[in-house]
Amino acid sequence: MDDLASPVTGTYSDAPREPLITLIEARDVVRLLLHFAKTHSHDSDEERDAYALATDLAGRLPSE
Repeated sequence: MDDLASPVTGTYSDAPREPLITLIEARDVVRLLLHFAKTHSHDSDEERDAYALATDLAGRLPSE
């Protein structure tokens, strides 16, 4: 078995880790993406992608 096919092993710290993004920050991202997507005419791929991403992320966030 070559090195690339070997399973990855290691030790992990027991120390608590901070989230990459907080719930408050995630909700703010969704709000801003929706604002961007709704205030434009959806003429560009970026605007459609922003709306799709915002609705996907919003669906994953806890309700409270």
